[in-house]
Formats: sequence, C-alpha cells, structure tokens
Amino acid sequence: MALAREEVAVPEPEPTEHIASFEHSDLKLRKTMGLTQLTALSLGAIIGSGWLFAVLSADSVAGPAAVVSWVVGGICVLFIALTYMEIAAMLPRTGALARYPQLTHGGFTGMLLGWAYLLSAVSVPAIEAEASVTYLSSKFPTIGLISPNSTILSWPKGVMLAFGFLLFFFFLNFMGIRFLSEVNRWVVLWKLVIPTLTFIFVFFAFRSSNFGSSVGGFTPLGKAPIFEAVATTGIVFSYLGFRQALEYAGEARRPQRDVPRATIISVTIAIVLYTLLQLAFTGGIRWGSMGVKIGNWGLIGKGAWATGPFYRELHAAGIGVLAGFAALLIWDAVISPAGTGYVYMGTSVRTLYGMSVQRLLPPGLQTMNRFSIPWPALVASFFVGGLFFVREPSWYGLVGFITSATVLTYLMGGAGVMVLRRVAPDWHRPVRLPAVWVLSALSFIAATEVVYWSGFTTLVQVMTAVFLAVVLYLLYYAPARGFISKGQGLSLGLGFLLVWIYIAAKGGWMMRVGTLPVSGSWTFGTYYIAFAAAVVLVAVGTWLLSNEEGRMHIDKSWWFIFLCLTLFLLSYYGDYGFNPVHPTIAFPWGDLIAAGIGLVAFFWAVWSGFETDELKELQQALSGAAKLEPVPEMEEPWHEHHHEPHEPGDASAS
Repeated sequence: MALAREEVAVPEPEPTEHIASFEHSDLKLRKTMGLTQLTALSLGAIIGSGWLFAVLSADSVAGPAAVVSWVVGGICVLFIALTYMEIAAMLPRTGALARYPQLTHGGFTGMLLGWAYLLSAVSVPAIEAEASVTYLSSKFPTIGLISPNSTILSWPKGVMLAFGFLLFFFFLNFMGIRFLSEVNRWVVLWKLVIPTLTFIFVFFAFRSSNFGSSVGGFTPLGKAPIFEAVATTGIVFSYLGFRQALEYAGEARRPQRDVPRATIISVTIAIVLYTLLQLAFTGGIRWGSMGVKIGNWGLIGKGAWATGPFYRELHAAGIGVLAGFAALLIWDAVISPAGTGYVYMGTSVRTLYGMSVQRLLPPGLQTMNRFSIPWPALVASFFVGGLFFVREPSWYGLVGFITSATVLTYLMGGAGVMVLRRVAPDWHRPVRLPAVWVLSALSFIAATEVVYWSGFTTLVQVMTAVFLAVVLYLLYYAPARGFISKGQGLSLGLGFLLVWIYIAAKGGWMMRVGTLPVSGSWTFGTYYIAFAAAVVLVAVGTWLLSNEEGRMHIDKSWWFIFLCLTLFLLSYYGDYGFNPVHPTIAFPWGDLIAAGIGLVAFFWAVWSGFETDELKELQQALSGAAKLEPVPEMEEPWHEHHHEPHEPGDASAS
C-alpha cells in the first residue's frame, strides 16, 4: 500500500549565522519519534487532571448542560488544531507554537505571543502536581495536604509534596526524549484504560433524574454558562494537550506525515471520552452525600467532593465493587496528572528552546546535555513552574489562567496559515487545508470566543502577565537586533515596568486571588484607561525610537493589541464579567460582539503578516526538492528505502 508523501533528505547547507539559528540548531535534537509515540504524547498530555476535576466544576457552572460544554470545547479545539496541521507539516519545528508568530508577524508579536505561551506551558506541570496532591488528600484527609475546608495546598506538607512531583518530572525530561517517550507509551495505556473503566463503573450509579425537572431541567443556570464552562472549568484546558505532537515535531522521524495524524487522532479520542465521562458523572451525583439541596448546582463544587469528584461519587453510590474501584482511581489520580506534568515540562523546555532559537531569548538556553536535551531551559522551566505554587496552589484557581493564556496564542493558527499561503505560496505543503479561508476564520473566532468566555477576573491576570513581555522585548530582543540602542531599551523597558506595576497595583488585581479587587483601588474605568494608555504609549514610544525595520515589527502587531484591549473591555461588561447576574451586555450579544471583534482582528492579522527575515532564511536553508516540490509516492516503507533504523515496537515504523 502506498504511503503518504515524505521528505527526501537533502544535504545540509553550511549554516550562516542566521540559518544556524533556525535550522542548524534543530539538528542537535534526536529524531526518534514515530506516529505511535507522537499520538501517545498528545494523549498523555490531554488525559491528565482535567477529567478528574473539570466534571464537577463544569456541573457547578452549567448544570447538566455541561455535557454540551465538552462537545463545544472539543469542536473549538479541533478547529484550532486543523489550521496548525498545514503549518506543522510544512514547518515541523521543536517549540513550534512559540516560534510560528515571529515567522509571520515579526519580533514584537512573536515576543508577546511566545511569552503568553511560555507562561501557560511552565504552569501546567504545577497544576498537574496540585491535582495529584489534591486527590491524595481525598483518600488521606488526616495527613493535612490541603488547607481546611478548601482545595488549596497546605504549607509545608502539600506544597512540598507538589515540589516532589515537579522534581520527578524534571528527572524524566533530563534523561532524554527516547527515555521519556518509552515511559510515556505505557503510561498512556493506563491513562486510557482507567477513564474508560471509570465511565463504565459510574454508569452503574446513573440516575436520569439528574437531567430532569427535579434539578431544574437540562439548563437550570441558563445557556450562557454552557460557554462559560468551556473556558473556566477546565474543559478547554483538558484538550490543550493536542499541541504536543506539534511541539515535538523537530524530534519526529517523519513529521510531515505523523504530526497531523497524531493531532487529529488524539483530539477525536478525547472528545468522545470526555463527553461520556461528564454524562456519567452528572448522572451519578448523590445530592445527599454532597450535603447540597437537590438542584442547587452552584454549590456542588464547594464541599468535600471538590478534592476528588469521581472518588467521592463512587463511594457515595453505596455499591461495594464501585468503592473498590475508587481505591484504584486514587492511584490513577497520581499517574494521570503526573503523566501530563512531565510531558508539559518537556513542552515548556521546548518553548524556551524555540524562543531562544528565534533570538527572543538568550542562546545559552539551547545548550544540550548528553541526552540531547537543552538542560538550561529545563532548569529554568523547573524553577519558574514552582513559582505558581506561591500565587495559587489550587487546581481550580489556576486552570482558568492557563486556558486563557494558551488559547490567546492559538489565534496564530488561523492567521498564520493564511499569511503563509500568501507570502510562501510555492512551499511544499504535505497537508493542505481545504476551504482554508472559512476554516482559518472559524479557528480564529473560536480562539477569540474561548478567551472571552474566560471572564474578566481571569483575563485581568492574563493581560497583565502577557504585556510584561514588552519589557523583555525592550531589554533584550530589540537592542540585539539593532532596532534600538541598549540605553534606549533599558530606559524605556524599566520605565514601562515601573508604570505597569503601579497600574496593576492601583487597579487592585495584581496577584489577586478572588472575584473582587483590593479595597480602595481604582474604579474599572480609571484602571482600564490607564491600562490601555500604557500599552499603546509604550508601543508608540518603541516605534518612535526604532529604526525602519524595528518600526515595521511594531506596525505588524497592532491587530493583537486591538484584540486584547477590546476583548478585555468587553469581558468586564458581558455575561462572563464582573457582574454576571446583571450584565450590561447580555447573552448572546456579548458573544456576537466578541465574534465580530475576532473577525476584524483576523483579517487585520492576515493583512499584517509579511515575509520576515526568518522566513527568507528558512527558504534559503530548505531550498531544494524536499521543500519546494512534492516527492513521488513510494511502495516500500520510507525507513527501508533510506536505510534509517527505527525503534523496536514502534508501530508507525512498520
């Protein structure tokens, strides 16, 4: 049977200084991964803590309609994933999602989106460690792993145990990609079997009345919460692992064929599995055991069930065999999040590596250990990830931030594929997206909506964190590229940092955990005007100080600034804002306005994209048959034709 078209190996050109930054550096990575391992990495990241906690959180926001939330979230992620299929097959790169924005929109956009992606990546190992410790506290409440009457890790026991998990993730990644992928292969089998068995066992306790009039009907809290649950309860967070095949593309043997397949397979499996798990959990709720009045969905996430939803539900069913399986579930609550945690630590390493290759961060982050792992990036990932225990040592508190920060960067899938169609039309595309304008626009709008659904109290934290990247741009990237002088970058960068901290402090939200600002802070109107003015003025100031090339990089980023500032404003007044009970802009008008903002930003982003120096360098480095012309299909397996060995047991290589 004929196989998909593959790359033909071409002689590696002598790297120039710039080409080395984009191509030669990836040659230091070991290309050992096949379809099975790439799919396992994506599934291993997808099936983590999300299904263990998000089912309860989603029910508390949307009621029985949370089942629909999982489908909506899965479809949004699938649209996003589809646009990355073409880009990833065309340009398979390690740390890909942090590298694509700069390729199509320049350094300023690349820094903002790369920084947002980095924040989301380094925080995932922390939230997965929190998940494992929280579930263990459900089984062993007397140890004191969480603070009383909460889901926040206690100090020192809970936090130190979570640090222990981070150290374990660090060790697995330090030993290299071959070791990591082999360990992950078996962990993923476990992670598929246990959720499937959980769905089956919980159905023995299923009550159809939990979907009927006695609990307020299918949508007891209204229709808007269906979409709010997608972003805020861990639903989209649970799907975000699809990106792993993209992130490890530089270490795949046949990335053009296997990366797209692995991504689609993993997302499809996840949609089916998660929807069934939510259906089973909602049907298995025992209101008496929760200590909550029947139909009071808003309170079900406040009690003891929050530390271990499925574990508590299986025990509450009063069936012996289910209680026995619940004990096994505790072990899965350690293995599944840990399996996601070590994969995502690898993702954060590759994000730092990719940003370093793009010259957004210092080149020292690319230094390899004997296992071909960039160890300075790994060390940085470990310590920065640990900082998230300081602000919010709780799964429920951190999940919204990660979701919003990550999806903000996924805007580039829809915009990037259209820019590359325009500026690099002749490049070989092993995967070519049909109806590209429609799917790209839908992908961009889906990402915009998920960011909007995240709500104001999440977005205020995300926006504050994302625009700190401007400081890095001014202190490092712009002077290094010669856009501005070092003195100008230092003065403007430090000045913006001080102003930014002042605005965040006076706004009352900096490092704030909760739904209210600090007492005595600015009104929202004053805060928003100062926030928007600081962002616009620092961009204008950077433009004025920059040379002609530097100014172009600023010019190509205004669409992103527009999108962030308008969505931020809308989020305060909409259904998912500061006053969701009586919003100024009620559902569905807020959602429609967000879609309109997304559509304007999409066309603006596509128009703003240009043939960057990095794309020109890539075309020079990759010129030849492998990049510009399709290769005839071959009957014999690719690895036999090229005499390339494959790993034993890798089904994708046979």
